[in-house]
Amino acid sequence: MKRTTEGWGSGLLGVIIFSGSLPATRVAVADFSPIFLTSARAVIAALLGSLFLLALRQPRPVKQDTVPLVFVAIGCVVGFPLLTA
Repeated sequence: MKRTTEGWGSGLLGVIIFSGSLPATRVAVADFSPIFLTSARAVIAALLGSLFLLALRQPRPVKQDTVPLVFVAIGCVVGFPLLTA
């Protein structure tokens, strides 16, 4: 039961944090271009992701996972933020 509760709690926290993304983008587009916002989000995500992966000593993805990861990255890092902005 404890693991299930932790999972629901983590999911809820993620949804709450993500819910601020669209209003923040709407405010930011008033002063910055969508290309700049998308680039800034991508750089921040890459730096934080790299930092956590190095700190937690996670292995690199296997070669067969590279192509699917590239498609996910294009959609999540470029597609969604740029089309939202």
